[in-house]
Amino acid sequence: MAADAADPATAAASPTVPAALARPHFIGIGGAGMSGIAKILSQRGARVEGSDARESLSVTALRGLGATVHLGHDAANLAADATSVVVSSAIRPDNPELAAAAERGVPVVHRSDALAALMEACRPLAVAGTHGKTTTTSMLAVALGSLGLDPSYAIGGDLDEPGSNAHNGRGEIFVAEADESDRSFHKYAPEVAIVLNVELDHHANYASMEEIYESFEIFAGRVRPGGTLIVSADHEGARELTRRVRERGDVKVRTYGEAADADVRVLDITPHGLTSETTVLLDGTELTFAVFVPGRHYASNAVAALVAGTEMGLPAGDLAKALGTYTGVRRRLQLMGEANGVQVIDSYAHHPTEMTADLEAIRGGAGDGRVLVLFQPHLFSRTQELGTEMGEALALADASVVLDIYPAREDPIPGVTSELIIDAARAAGADVRHAESRTAGAELVAGMAAPGDLVLTMGAGDVTDLGPRIIAGLAP
Repeated sequence: MAADAADPATAAASPTVPAALARPHFIGIGGAGMSGIAKILSQRGARVEGSDARESLSVTALRGLGATVHLGHDAANLAADATSVVVSSAIRPDNPELAAAAERGVPVVHRSDALAALMEACRPLAVAGTHGKTTTTSMLAVALGSLGLDPSYAIGGDLDEPGSNAHNGRGEIFVAEADESDRSFHKYAPEVAIVLNVELDHHANYASMEEIYESFEIFAGRVRPGGTLIVSADHEGARELTRRVRERGDVKVRTYGEAADADVRVLDITPHGLTSETTVLLDGTELTFAVFVPGRHYASNAVAALVAGTEMGLPAGDLAKALGTYTGVRRRLQLMGEANGVQVIDSYAHHPTEMTADLEAIRGGAGDGRVLVLFQPHLFSRTQELGTEMGEALALADASVVLDIYPAREDPIPGVTSELIIDAARAAGADVRHAESRTAGAELVAGMAAPGDLVLTMGAGDVTDLGPRIIAGLAP
């Protein structure tokens, strides 16, 4: 049974730190996933150290918790008494700190193994899917917190303040974003798991849709005995996963969505500007609650969170009200500011499905204003495979400016540039142009905007940093 929402004193004591993680060194400690684990370890009493390429809000937050963070990567950064080196799949084999660990025999722990160890003594609730993981995990963290349950959580983005991507709670529930990109979500053993959608992405790691299905099937098989898999009934890939898992018969599956055969049926989603009101039929009872973020996809995420919480033993009515306390997460349609009657909103969308969903959501709240986009493609491999679909998504905007590809961890691929997206967008009838630099892109979109318009900075790279520059450029 879940802890009593009215009595947080019934919560479990904070679990201890595994010996291997008592003195960990994180390579790339400022990353979204890495910083969250480092934060929880710091809060549990571990002596955390690490390195990152540059200063960031996450680095500042970790230092505030007592962690030591070196700027730049150097073998000398690895402490003599380090008990392990924690890495993500983004760390290259030739990293000098990783090489030093090998020379000295210091154990190397993947980020996912560290997170799995932190969840082991808790009641884990894992959120997976090609899109929407961060939002849904955040909704659950906020809602459970507002119920007095003080959950632990590890999220791929910040809530309403810098560094709030993770928390070591005193409650027994641990909510975690489960990343399928490198198959690391196979390491977790959740009591309840959510799969929001299943689509082809992460082309460097998955060669086909069949590989994606197989990976999600393994994740479904990791659900603890007596636990539940929550799956969307509205997405083709998710429905196929449900069919496969139910055919296998080794885990309870509960579906949700607008589809007529959903176990928990969404009866209505009524938009109200940049918010919505959602009505569901849950176990024979109609329940209506508010969602204070725009778009049907965010309302759907809230329903997934609702169903998962009830499977953890929480009262549906209390949880529905608690979900209304969620007001957003950094970079997920986050209002950055307003100037001269123009709102600037930041979107993390980088896959065509996400781009379409966010643009449709913003269109619903734009009224008579135009929707303008400054888009930064993320990864050469993703652009190579999905550039046409990205361009078609941009046709939903009134006008777009496209930056060069943000490479992240990848090397360039010959012939793969932003022009692939721009050509596809123009073929779909879009008003789109290319910017030679980030600065030029910010100036261009600011010059296009007029009072009443909405401007989106869109992409998973550093396009978010351009929001303040656009706002400054909008000033009369």
